[in-house]
Amino acid sequence: MNTFLKILKITLPILLGIFLVWFSLSKIAISELLNYFKTANYYWIALGVFLGLLSHLSRAYRWLFMLEPLGYKIKFGNSLMAVFATYLINYTIPRAGEVARASILTNYEGVPFEKGFGTIIAERIADLLIMLIIILITLFLQFDFIYGFLIKNFNPSKLIFALLLITIVLIIFTLFIKRSDSKMALKIKTFINGLIEGVLSIFKMKKKWAFIFHTFFIWIMYVLMFYATSFAIADLQPIFFGAILIGFIAASFSIAATNGGIGSYPTAIYLAFSLFAIAKEPSVAFGWIMWSSQTLMIILLGGLSLLWLPIYNRKK
Repeated sequence: MNTFLKILKITLPILLGIFLVWFSLSKIAISELLNYFKTANYYWIALGVFLGLLSHLSRAYRWLFMLEPLGYKIKFGNSLMAVFATYLINYTIPRAGEVARASILTNYEGVPFEKGFGTIIAERIADLLIMLIIILITLFLQFDFIYGFLIKNFNPSKLIFALLLITIVLIIFTLFIKRSDSKMALKIKTFINGLIEGVLSIFKMKKKWAFIFHTFFIWIMYVLMFYATSFAIADLQPIFFGAILIGFIAASFSIAATNGGIGSYPTAIYLAFSLFAIAKEPSVAFGWIMWSSQTLMIILLGGLSLLWLPIYNRKK
């Protein structure tokens, strides 16, 4: 049974990715997509790649702040190459990159695997909080649009009933988890307690403000990377910043659906932009240009990192 589940975890994202690649390409002729690649303004694409690179550098530097309180002062070069290796390996098996990242520190810096992996989990918690902040900002800035969309497409009374039902279910579920001693309830409580502990540990850090600064910097670079690259497609202009934010949120979540966001990334952008009645052809083209430019950077720098790591640490 465990073997079957492991196979499903590997094959399902691949199959979903293949389907979403077909789905996104069904919205635009291949010749037209290639034409968008030819006519794109590569100054903006290069700027987007540069902003993405800055976010990765910041992520590698931020990791040092988490390891220092544990008594480990690692080389920035190892941290940076481990980060790029993580992204590259995630294109093969989802989430395998995080395991590889902790393993790299174990091999080259002597950091115990469980401690290195624990810092990566804490990082993800911090990133999740920033994503929630971005979602709240988007809801605030685009409240009229989102409210109008829901009223237009859903019956108001049914929508209110659905929200009340969801609220009641969440309350009942929370009370059940608090009082239950079942294995599932204990796992959920352990997970939630871990999240809270991870968040609180950030404020106990010696260099917590530097960590918080880099966390915000990483995500600001992500948003600017997305926004800057949108200028590469002339047919997208002018584009509302609200559409950029919603497209960015959708694209960010899509990465978890398939290996490295293949297929899911451009599809998510197309679906998000369609809410703003943006033409499907430039939307799909932007999604593929955005994904391709960042993926090319990861393949290049991630591949070089895996090759250079043993040379960089040859004394060990």
